[in-house]
Amino acid sequence: MSDPLDDILKQVQDGAMPPAQAREALLAMRAQPLGFATLDHDRKRRCGFAEVVYAAGKSEDQLVQIIRALLEREQCVLATRTGPGQVDAVRAAFDDVPIEVGTRGGTLIVGEPPEPMTGLPTIPIMTAGTSDLPVAEEALLTCKALGHPAVSINDVGVAGLHRLEPHLPVMRSASVVVCIAGMEGALPSVIGGLIEAPVIAVPTSVGYGASFAGVTALLSMLTSCASGVTVVNIDNGFGAAYSACQINRLAGGGSSSHAGSGAGHE
Repeated sequence: MSDPLDDILKQVQDGAMPPAQAREALLAMRAQPLGFATLDHDRKRRCGFAEVVYAAGKSEDQLVQIIRALLEREQCVLATRTGPGQVDAVRAAFDDVPIEVGTRGGTLIVGEPPEPMTGLPTIPIMTAGTSDLPVAEEALLTCKALGHPAVSINDVGVAGLHRLEPHLPVMRSASVVVCIAGMEGALPSVIGGLIEAPVIAVPTSVGYGASFAGVTALLSMLTSCASGVTVVNIDNGFGAAYSACQINRLAGGGSSSHAGSGAGHE
């Protein structure tokens, strides 16, 4: 997909667009008011990835309008934390567009995700337990929408560390690892002591009473004795995956001009 800024400048250079019209086109490219939302169309140029839709709290019609406006400029749109009614509304509104809906975490991709850049390392998305899979799915679909390869490695928590050993070659070949864990949240510390790549830890709300809906795992990860462990918010698979893709793009020698769609919640 061509850069709209380059298209406008080329038209001005060729005399096909007067400067006044170009100014209006540039302003429209930067932001689009919808009344209930203002879309940031300039984000991809500034940050490398376009806007992602945080669906929670939005009406079905608002979600459809936002996705439609973003699709006019992007080849795919990522929406997180959608509900069943919102998914049905999106399917009905975009019946001629490919739609991938996560089965666990309410994440969906509307349109065709970009092909990953050549040479990008694969991002391991690791879970301590099967109950962490909804957060892992959000992370995996985020990587896909942003154009980064990712692999799921599940149920390798500290209750049976021998399960981790077969996956060490994959982790050690990665530029960044996303580690998702609830309960006591110990797995990121273990992985951080085994590999040289940065680890992005995601505490989940999985666990019994004293886990305090993820607060115990969050504090455990924040006080990790392993260097190189960075922590995002509870259940924030999107935030972890977005940061991982930024690191991965730099490690792969990529730039924002080659990046895919997605990021920065609307």
